[in-house]
Amino acid sequence: MPHTTLISQKFHDPFVTAKGETRGSVDWRGLKTLWLNTGTLCNIECVNCYIKSSPTNDELVYLRLADVTPYLDEVEALGEGPKEIGITGGEPFMCPDILKIMEAVLVRGHSLLLLTNAMRPMMRPRIRDGLLELKARFGKKMLLRVSMDHYSQALHDAERGDGSFDIACEGLAWLGSNGFDVAIAGRQALADSEAEARAGYGRLIAALGLSIDPADEKALVLFPEMVDGDSPPEITTACWGILDVDPADMMCASQRMVVRRKGAGKATVTACTLLAYEAGFELGETLREATDKPVQLNHAWCASFCVLGGGSCSA
Repeated sequence: MPHTTLISQKFHDPFVTAKGETRGSVDWRGLKTLWLNTGTLCNIECVNCYIKSSPTNDELVYLRLADVTPYLDEVEALGEGPKEIGITGGEPFMCPDILKIMEAVLVRGHSLLLLTNAMRPMMRPRIRDGLLELKARFGKKMLLRVSMDHYSQALHDAERGDGSFDIACEGLAWLGSNGFDVAIAGRQALADSEAEARAGYGRLIAALGLSIDPADEKALVLFPEMVDGDSPPEITTACWGILDVDPADMMCASQRMVVRRKGAGKATVTACTLLAYEAGFELGETLREATDKPVQLNHAWCASFCVLGGGSCSA
């Protein structure tokens, strides 16, 4: 039964909405994707970075191989076979242990999805050589998803800084010419329509000689927008039926993210990739701890990105 007490502020109480209704939650359905956030340091500072990555933000510090190994052991102990392991940041290729972490994931048979801006950190000789070696050993097990906010130089650079478009295109072209499996991630808000966006990215893909089908929603991912201070409707238990949305399709039903906070003694696990700073979404130090209770959808981005936007960071 809905609660009757009214809460004065939206997304304030984990269990009750501002209207006094029972807040929606998501039960754990089994691991699909384990995310590793290698840290919030990045070579650029985007206008609208959901995780506030920048050249100076080290609130999430670099993951080390020693941080990652216990979680890979937990995944193996599930006895369910290979999983998708996602790597995000910040810019993952700034992480000193990134190649070791990638190898540790791949050598256990998992598929690897790595999110990158494909700029200077990726193009350092040590990283390029390491990537080529990993591709030679693990081939199709590795997918690199490159963030291109827009298919035009002007709008992309407006978000990511002057010159960033050309540098990212150089990285994309290198990946394509060396036979890597590549996807592109763009932003829905910067296009008049999805059809226009896919056509525009299609022109860019052709110009760079990439083997990407712009009509493939997994190869060209257009993410819903997330804006600080946004105020979408709160998700109640009734919303699943009203919206015809299955809670099993939400990221927090099958995904978790490992982070290491500045000054922390060890890594911890959060409910999803979007909410690295929210204390209410930090679920424990182990995967087992982080999957033993429902996730309350007590954040605006739970509504705008996941439930209403239909977004998911996994492949």
